[in-house]
Amino acid sequence: MRNIALFYSSNTGNTQKVANKIAKSLDDIKQYNIKVTACEYMLDYENLIFGISTWEDGQMQKEWQNIWDEFKKIDFTNKKVAIFALGDQKKYKNNFVDAMGTLYKQLTKANATILGFTSCLDYNFEKSEATINNSFVGLPLDLENDDEEITNIRIKNWIEQISKEFK
Repeated sequence: MRNIALFYSSNTGNTQKVANKIAKSLDDIKQYNIKVTACEYMLDYENLIFGISTWEDGQMQKEWQNIWDEFKKIDFTNKKVAIFALGDQKKYKNNFVDAMGTLYKQLTKANATILGFTSCLDYNFEKSEATINNSFVGLPLDLENDDEEITNIRIKNWIEQISKEFK
């Protein structure tokens, strides 16, 4: 697997923590914090991973909001994209990882090939803009309510899945 980059932003450090775990598990990956790089370098890679978190009632994290107009202008034709997202499935059970859904919708409009779908089973939420046919459009993580072992297993399984799909 080659030519992979991971783009994320993190207010509390949780998204960065997950980004670091993913990057350590993949060979030859570049990691970018969009607070520093914005959309620069996104088109330099064939395979992309985006990390996003959902805030309050479904909003994207601040740095994603800051680059959103620029991001919407990018054509992701011939790019394979995987998304992971952080959210709180108990406190915000009616909009769990909605920001991932917003990102997914834009990426599909921009012709990206999305991979890394995850079954909705084993999650406890009511509604999410990030689901299609009983699957999430990426990897949802809840660091607030799930124990670390469950989170690590989900990350490991997802990395195995996207590693096959990126090739």
